Amino acid sequence: MRIDAALAWAIAELCESESPAVDAKVLLSHVIDKTQVYLFTWPDKRLSADELSHFKTLVAKRVQGIPVAYLTGSRDFWTLHLATSPHTLIPRPDTEVLVEQTLACIASAQFASALVHNKQESAKPVSSEPVKSELTVCDLGTGTGAIALALASELPNANVTGIDLLHEAVQLATSNAALNHITNAQFKQSSWFDNLAGEKFHVIVSNPPYIEISSPFLQQGDVRFEPASALTSGTDGLDDIRHIIALAPTHLFEGGLLAFEHGFDQAKAVGDLLKAQGFVNVCTERDYGGNDRVTYGYLSTTR
Repeated sequence: MRIDAALAWAIAELCESESPAVDAKVLLSHVIDKTQVYLFTWPDKRLSADELSHFKTLVAKRVQGIPVAYLTGSRDFWTLHLATSPHTLIPRPDTEVLVEQTLACIASAQFASALVHNKQESAKPVSSEPVKSELTVCDLGTGTGAIALALASELPNANVTGIDLLHEAVQLATSNAALNHITNAQFKQSSWFDNLAGEKFHVIVSNPPYIEISSPFLQQGDVRFEPASALTSGTDGLDDIRHIIALAPTHLFEGGLLAFEHGFDQAKAVGDLLKAQGFVNVCTERDYGGNDRVTYGYLSTTR
């Protein structure tokens, strides 16, 4: 079968998918180990019997609902190519908003002027220049390492630590660091802050579980195949966010940044929780679909 015929067949098979053409191209590119540009440049190239069989198997699994990222074992995020696993969430484009906003906050004069590296430095004048070095960043619930590695790639002088409850996730994130030649990120196994006693950071970011356990969303699309432990967090979806906010001041330097990805209708609740715990200049940013998605604040220096 020719490439163009194989794509046409797959698109018809995947008609119930949200993006049949995209899925078909990604799967076929994976099978023949070529770029999607190749598919359009050489539409008359014929697939081998093994390639066609493999392609049909993957399309059949996608028809069953299995996520493309699990079928190919990879997903692009930011400027990175990441291996994926059913043990972790699939990195999504909207999570890049958390990366973008974190980088913008780090680059701001407000962050630099509020930052106190340690008690000895507190009496010294703080530069008004954006902080770019000697920065410590923690990504809670790192999964594939997507957020941690994206930040590490943009902040080569920073020391980035990714935390995850699952040993499998820590292994995967560590492998993804090597895959993308990133050397300033390390990964540890911990239930949130449990294994971080005495450690402090200038920035803590998290895309924690934030879906209500009774949400019908859990029965739709790719999330049906993703680990529930990485998706749900109590009856209102905020249990883990509450826990992180309550403990974060112990692990943040004064003036430090705490930033979350959250549900589209949770911005006010997250903002209120941050303010109640002594965070100031709390703001919310929208994702690419126009939904409230990222809320952040700075630990007050006058607590």
